Amino acid sequence: MSSYVTRKTPGDTSWFVHDRFGMFIHFGLYSLPGRHEWVKCNERMTDEKYDKYFEYFDPDMLDMKEWARQAKAAGMKYAVITTKHHEGFCLFDTKYTDYKSTNTKYGRDIISDFVEAFRAEGIHIGFYYSLLDWHHPDFTIDKLHPQRGDSNIAEQNAGRNMKNYTKYMRDQLTELLTNYGKIEILWLDFCYDTTPQDSVAGKGAEDWEAEELIKTVRSLQPDIIINNRSGIDQDLWTPEQCQPTSWIKHEETGELLIWEACHTFSGSWGYHRDESKWKTPKILLELLVNTVAYGGNLIMNVGPTARGNFDHRAENALKVYADWMKYNNKSIYGCTMAEPGISTQNGCQLTQSTDGKRLYIFLLDYPFVTVSVDGIADKVDYAHFLHDGSEIPFRNSNDKSKPNAVFFTIPEVAPNSVIPVIEVFLK
Repeated sequence: MSSYVTRKTPGDTSWFVHDRFGMFIHFGLYSLPGRHEWVKCNERMTDEKYDKYFEYFDPDMLDMKEWARQAKAAGMKYAVITTKHHEGFCLFDTKYTDYKSTNTKYGRDIISDFVEAFRAEGIHIGFYYSLLDWHHPDFTIDKLHPQRGDSNIAEQNAGRNMKNYTKYMRDQLTELLTNYGKIEILWLDFCYDTTPQDSVAGKGAEDWEAEELIKTVRSLQPDIIINNRSGIDQDLWTPEQCQPTSWIKHEETGELLIWEACHTFSGSWGYHRDESKWKTPKILLELLVNTVAYGGNLIMNVGPTARGNFDHRAENALKVYADWMKYNNKSIYGCTMAEPGISTQNGCQLTQSTDGKRLYIFLLDYPFVTVSVDGIADKVDYAHFLHDGSEIPFRNSNDKSKPNAVFFTIPEVAPNSVIPVIEVFLK
């Protein structure tokens, strides 16, 4: 059995740490300009200018069943969608604002369609909800607001009341966690530096009335997994666009945490037509392998186009995972960091099943004559490639400098796999 004990969480993370791999979906009005989900902030757009996208929002090619099919094919076991991003536009039929998808030309409750389609494929359902809202009249202007610096911010905020806004958030989250059945993840986003910059601060837990918000959420869905971006530690830590090289620990207690690396296929979360920084197949797979190898989950983002489809670059990235996970998913699902004392050489990576019976060696670089794994001498019963089940010979070390090692003999001809995987059955 796995010897790793993680910090106790309020929600139910048992399924989450087994499934390991999910899909993030960033979809909203920003898909129309197609130049980053922060376009309203980056270009200091007024509400009047940005609302042109609301007028023309009509994703006529949106096929939610196809989204779900591609997620399932890629091996993604859960999916998290933006119910509302920083722009304030809601993809669900909320009664607390008119700024919603049901009031556009498209006219549909996109969240309802998402839940139905993804649930039908057996995929766990998660909602992203932005704590920021650049459209709401009571959300105070701060260092990240599109209207920052346009005039005296104190005067602009004179008529704004954050308490009205925090109630609005609780009311909307009550809708989301009441009207769509069991929701397993709530991805809140985010706190930002409260140190004043040019006399304007960011926002943190107190601004969001985070304790009351979390209390509301837990009262509606007690088992839900909540991230820590409201400023209050909950179930999930979410490093963004980086690759941790060790299991993430709590800063104060040193406890091992439930964590999830969140990444994009390219450089932005929303659809970006001219984005050129698309990850290679090897990088995509290494993100998954390395994350699970350090006890984490990976959630990879898709930013649908304004017409509601995944563009060819996103589909290609999803196919990389689909092709690889078809044969190698056993090295990801139900796996975690290898037991203490088990290690391998440079150019390789390890995961281990949580019952301790199977070890997986990922050949990140190729070729090798042999691959060594320390700490498993006299423990190996059998080994084979996962992609085709062909035997991999092995022998215990006769090297005095590596008395506990086992050497696996690798074929000269590399398998037709971006990252070949050896499954090792332990006694």
